[in-house]
Amino acid sequence: MDLHLVTYFVAVVDHGGITRAAQSLYISQPSLSQAIRTLERRLGVTLFDRTGRRLELTEDGRTLDVAARRILADVERAKAKVAAVRELVSGRVDVVTYAAFSIDPIVDLVRRFREQYPRVTVRIIDADGPTGVLGALRRGEAELGVIDLSVDHSALRSVPIGDQELVLALPGALAETLPDPVPRSAVRTIPLVQDLGDKSDAALITDLVGEPANVVIDCTHPGATWELVMRGAAATVLPRLVAEEQLRGVSIRSMTPKLTRPVGLVQRSGPGSPAASAFVAIAQATRTPAPE
Repeated sequence: MDLHLVTYFVAVVDHGGITRAAQSLYISQPSLSQAIRTLERRLGVTLFDRTGRRLELTEDGRTLDVAARRILADVERAKAKVAAVRELVSGRVDVVTYAAFSIDPIVDLVRRFREQYPRVTVRIIDADGPTGVLGALRRGEAELGVIDLSVDHSALRSVPIGDQELVLALPGALAETLPDPVPRSAVRTIPLVQDLGDKSDAALITDLVGEPANVVIDCTHPGATWELVMRGAAATVLPRLVAEEQLRGVSIRSMTPKLTRPVGLVQRSGPGSPAASAFVAIAQATRTPAPE
């Protein structure tokens, strides 16, 4: 049953006849009469008693009247929901990432997005490293991913949003014996606490120090890692922004040459939802230059 036939039927009921209903719908009387006959034929029932001057609903017509008004109300509600999402006064965007980026840049991106679109929900999904992010996007579990762009992501569209500098956060006793900035070769002599289960960070540490024999504490919990560094147990390699905002009373040292990684959003090809497109625009507007 076509939606326009439902609309025509309700108009005839509300106006008590074909003439006024046709005028309200801006169609001809013969066209409207034919549409009502088509509706009756498709349903196999008579909807109106045509013996008097005014069309009166039959029992079948009264049954359809209730259902038709419910259908039209549901359509209007659906239209309103679609419009609300397109205007970003509701909806949701799903973003997948992993531990390396769970604070920087996710926190700032979500904060900026929420400032502009306070009625849109952001769902942050945890993945097991870059492979987990790419898998979640391919399976449709999220629209956007935050990832190290040096990882192969050739099957997806990418939006660079900045270069993240990684630094050493050191207890005072360890920092006293080291130059500033710290040569990468010297990092091999420093006891570290890292999450070797994080494939991305483990690969980075291996590239930095070779076989990570000086990782003396393998810790999966960022909060515990930070506390261990602040209490003098070891040093750690982490993003500068995280070090500056989360660790107190420690020395933060750049390495020479500087250690950075490109960070960006990735998404599947094709049009994204309005909320996802807005999130990408926020990321592009806040793109940070590579640290010097």
